[in-house]
Amino acid sequence: MPSLSSTPRPRPALALPAGIGLRAEHCIEFLETQPEVGFIEVHAENYFGRGGRPLDLIRLARRDHALSLHGVGLSIGSTDPLCETHLQRLSELVAQVQPAFVSEHLCWTSHRGVHANDLLPLPLTEEALEHVVRRVGQVQNKLGRTILLENVSSYFEYADSAIPEWEFLAEVARQSGCGILLDLNNIHVSAHNHGFDAAAYIRAMPRHAVHELHLAGHVRKSVAGGEILIDTHSQPVCDAVWSLYDAALQRFGAVPTLIEWDSDLPPLATLLAEAGKADRMLAALEWNEHRFTHALAA
Repeated sequence: MPSLSSTPRPRPALALPAGIGLRAEHCIEFLETQPEVGFIEVHAENYFGRGGRPLDLIRLARRDHALSLHGVGLSIGSTDPLCETHLQRLSELVAQVQPAFVSEHLCWTSHRGVHANDLLPLPLTEEALEHVVRRVGQVQNKLGRTILLENVSSYFEYADSAIPEWEFLAEVARQSGCGILLDLNNIHVSAHNHGFDAAAYIRAMPRHAVHELHLAGHVRKSVAGGEILIDTHSQPVCDAVWSLYDAALQRFGAVPTLIEWDSDLPPLATLLAEAGKADRMLAALEWNEHRFTHALAA
């Protein structure tokens, strides 16, 4: 298998500045200060109400910024029937705010109507693959557009799993036509917890299918026999994840990138500083590509 350094890089388009996850606590300050970010992302379910101040604020933010709707409750991998009410509200919201991206998680969150309030990993089997591809098709038909699926972090593996996660995700995208939202922190967390190579995961992703990258933080927890990483979105992006980001940019080019921070929220300025670091890496990628192109022409 070729290394990242030996694989030809795609020529990136001019990248938007990095984006941030916009949470309610920061919304007023964001609207008042109008920081220069490439886009904002919100959890879709928080705006399912038909009207009200939260939706008004997002509409205001949407006037000046591209918007990504990120779902956490569709339970696309569950054996429960897809919730028609959920899909209808999501469809209405998409029509109202016209987001650049609509994304969900490759996971299940409910069983027999009981919701786990967590993003649980799937058994990575042929049966599960067929099931997810079918469900993605149902969602995309309802919305009339392509969605992105995000890889989740995990802390256990199923005994019946027979397909590496990176192959499973790539095959879901190939068969369903959906895109991929690649969360680099989740790759790092799962790679540490299960002992696989995070860089190999990135190499396995089809370039054309990766449309958005997520960067976030995690915490370490001591357990019997060692240490696990837990995806909390409560810390700055660590050095190892920034290194994965650099590898991802080398493979995919200048992909829209989002800083996620969902708990123990810092000041808005801290989020913007994290986004600024991603911006500098995106800008360096563009500059290197420009230099490389002109060197070939000389």
